[in-house]
Amino acid sequence: MIEYIKGELAELTPTTAVIEAGGLGYEVNIALPTYSALAGKEARSGHAGETVKLYAQEIIREDTHDLYGFTSKGERELFMALTSVSGIGPNTGRMIMSGYTASEIRQIIATGNAKALSNIKGIGGKTAQRIIVDLKDTVLKIDLGDNLGAITDQPQLDLGANPASETKQEAVSALTMLGFPAAPAGKVVDKLLKEDPTLSVEKVIKLALKML
Repeated sequence: MIEYIKGELAELTPTTAVIEAGGLGYEVNIALPTYSALAGKEARSGHAGETVKLYAQEIIREDTHDLYGFTSKGERELFMALTSVSGIGPNTGRMIMSGYTASEIRQIIATGNAKALSNIKGIGGKTAQRIIVDLKDTVLKIDLGDNLGAITDQPQLDLGANPASETKQEAVSALTMLGFPAAPAGKVVDKLLKEDPTLSVEKVIKLALKML
């Protein structure tokens, strides 16, 4: 089992990071909070190739071998708890963790807020209730620790300064990788950028996840 990957950040998108370690490039699936943390780290350093560390979760199936990465053990534990619920696969788990912060997810589940969970694509009312029933006690035991603040309070790369077309392209690409059809994703992104052209890629994706 891979506990973590530490190496040079070679590539970064809102849904994946490529980390070069020991001469190998590991493609790691990530959620938006992890993207924000990595983008902020890269922005503060002023150059690409920053050394980063992600705690890893391997998803091994007959036809695939995927890695998911998180900036804290608490986030990884939350992801593992979500994907332990019947009907919640890794992609849906990642979408939940992209739509809300780790602390928000813990509060949503602990307080039984099924409506908030139902805002995520693929989460119907029954599934939301199942998540709450299965994890209500579990999430309160997850230690998000000081690392949570390190993720959510970090300065983020201001991608909103990029041209709107570039922001749209990256946002639609990320939404497509998350399982949304390109055409409706493009329409939602266009609507959001028309209302506020200064939105960052991360903000566009986060808002789109609640609209698609």
